[in-house]
Amino acid sequence: MVDASFEDGREAPLNLGAEDSDDLKIISSLVQDAVLPVTEMTWRAADRRFALLLNRFRWEDRDKAERRGRGYERVQSLLVFDNVLGVASQGIDRTDKDLILSLLSVSFEPGDDCTGEVLLTVAGDGAIRLSVEALDVTLKDVTRPYLAPSRHAPQHSE
Repeated sequence: MVDASFEDGREAPLNLGAEDSDDLKIISSLVQDAVLPVTEMTWRAADRRFALLLNRFRWEDRDKAERRGRGYERVQSLLVFDNVLGVASQGIDRTDKDLILSLLSVSFEPGDDCTGEVLLTVAGDGAIRLSVEALDVTLKDVTRPYLAPSRHAPQHSE
């Protein structure tokens, strides 16, 4: 008989928050290589909220999938930024409704007090810059995991 391991525990959807740069690094690693249609980004200026609906690779499940010989998974997740004062982008054609973005990283450049700039870097030299009053980020899985259409794991730079 073999003892159960941590990896055998019940899987639950991610629901994480970030209020500092270290927390954001964890979220960035989990959303690396997430893909989304350009139409799945929303900024609600009145609510000071910027949100993206991502199809993220389940990095937290990669090793288990490899050990068990099953397919890699993706899951739809909401990546939400609160306290957003302004949004700017470059290298992204928001009028191309068929454009699919691949998120490479999310980083924070602190300013005075708690203010700063969140930079979302996408493949193809694109970027989205969020001016924030304070760092307040949430990553929440909103669907069940599904088999990754490519059936391959992206190249992850750890």
